[in-house]
Amino acid sequence: MELSSFDFLKQQDLPAGALYMVATPIGNLGDITLRALHILNAVDGIACEDTRHSAALLQQFGIHKKCLALHEHNEIAGAQTVIQRLSNGERWAYISDAGTPGVSDPGARLVNEVQKAGFRVIPIPGASAVSSAISVSGSVMLSSEGRFQFLGFWPNKAKERDALLQDIRSNSKTSIFFESPHHIRETLLTLSATLESERQILIGRELTKKFEQIATLCADDIPRWLEHVESLKGEFIILVAGRRASADETPEHSALLLWANALSPYLGSKEIAAVLSQALGLSKKEAYQIALDAKGSNEDK
Repeated sequence: MELSSFDFLKQQDLPAGALYMVATPIGNLGDITLRALHILNAVDGIACEDTRHSAALLQQFGIHKKCLALHEHNEIAGAQTVIQRLSNGERWAYISDAGTPGVSDPGARLVNEVQKAGFRVIPIPGASAVSSAISVSGSVMLSSEGRFQFLGFWPNKAKERDALLQDIRSNSKTSIFFESPHHIRETLLTLSATLESERQILIGRELTKKFEQIATLCADDIPRWLEHVESLKGEFIILVAGRRASADETPEHSALLLWANALSPYLGSKEIAAVLSQALGLSKKEAYQIALDAKGSNEDK
């Protein structure tokens, strides 16, 4: 059925002088939405993270519009060009290379500048690796009752990685992040060595694409999985289940552990316990145990 046959699309409100943030497929072209196609056909111009990459997408659907390169290195300057066009009453769209703009992609600065200039920004939802992975996560999301934290791309710097690992280890929410094929093996082995053996992990590779792979396993099973996996090529998304509180610890343990971990590089266990006890009203015994847990987690690294 042709796009023009969907009369409801003709009833869509398309305010002039507005920026449309349009989600595009993350791999499978079939995931483009009817509304996205309607918007991209209707706007006066399209700002793209990479005009060469987007040209193939637009050509596939017969969309011919003037395009503006707007990426992380020229986002502020590009935003001013878009704002000028909006001030002339034009409609513009923004698309990143794949998925929803602003999710570990350029777009946030553009939106901020356009909104500061007094123009409307309209979301056109669609494909996202985060929501796609969550939808098939099952047991990995169960313990956190739907709550999660998105961490973007796994950091390259050791200090930032260590901080994230500690956060993931102690946080009760499911943690989600992206990783490249160049570092995925090392990152997965680090998670296996750092987390409790039974912690649930989902590994998603090339979501929505021909060689899509989704595996759910315990941290302890990662080394064995890596020995038998057919390929580590492509883009990865990782979900790590939140930490479950044991029967003998208070619900606030993970939050207290973050406090203690922040103090750990500067103070000994007794000093940390004293600070926690005085500042947070904990008993000395409880505060000291939290301090020992923090020191132990750091030593494990």
